[in-house]
Amino acid sequence: MSRRLLLVHAHPDDESIGTGTTMARYVAEGAQVTLVTCTLGEEGEVIIDELGHLAATHSDTLGDHRQVELADAMRELGVTDHRQLGAPGKYRDSGMVGTPSNERSDCFWRSDLLSAANDLVAVIREVRPQVLVTYDDFGGYGHPDHIQAHRVSMYAMVLAASPTFRADLGEAWSISKVYWTAFPRSIIRAGIEALRAQGDTSGFAEMDPDDIPFAIDDALVTTAIDGTAYLDRKMAALRAHATQVSVDGGFFALADHVGAEAFGVEYYRLAQGVPGGVRDALGRETDLFGGLAGP
Repeated sequence: MSRRLLLVHAHPDDESIGTGTTMARYVAEGAQVTLVTCTLGEEGEVIIDELGHLAATHSDTLGDHRQVELADAMRELGVTDHRQLGAPGKYRDSGMVGTPSNERSDCFWRSDLLSAANDLVAVIREVRPQVLVTYDDFGGYGHPDHIQAHRVSMYAMVLAASPTFRADLGEAWSISKVYWTAFPRSIIRAGIEALRAQGDTSGFAEMDPDDIPFAIDDALVTTAIDGTAYLDRKMAALRAHATQVSVDGGFFALADHVGAEAFGVEYYRLAQGVPGGVRDALGRETDLFGGLAGP
């Protein structure tokens, strides 16, 4: 396959929330799509009462269950190459700063940066992607694992390109373009206004778009990937993450009120590389591989 896309996400379900239609679109177009998930999401909050016993505060088996959910989600998106960083369970979900889980020595947030980067270098040199997708330096909304995924990805990208670094991890490979996921503030604002117009004034609908940490200024968005044809696959993938996600209300209700613009089109910031290819009416790239040529 001449086009190869690598995505690095922190927990199961992150990939479907932020990049689900992108992944499904490029799979359908014949690209090689590889997902690396850094943790099993062991500290996730279980929203299904009958599965509450899986939580970290009970049997602590949620990570195993979420691997099954992730596999089901990837089947919905058509992704056949999905991996855990290093090995399943090598890096534990850190939880938020200030929680006991964040103090554990085995959590991803406290992992040795070089060691974790080496695990990703091996994947980069094997897959040889032209494009890498991960989070910005704030991890989208400040979650420690998202920030660490950013750090590991950016470090591994540099190390993988060096011909004198760890030849045992494979032949050096330089990634041409690096993108950080993005959620434009204008889309969130429109969604909240639509929810309020429907009479919803609680939860996500009562939030101020200017105070939502994962919302970014539209001027920072460089790329808009139209995956509206695959929105049904994204929503099916989200439903597969049943312990974590309900698509019937709150943030995910935007899919009903704003529709394809909110969830079918996915947005990015070009962090490294040269923009190229066809642009939309706002001057944004419409293809992650835009401007690239050759295998």
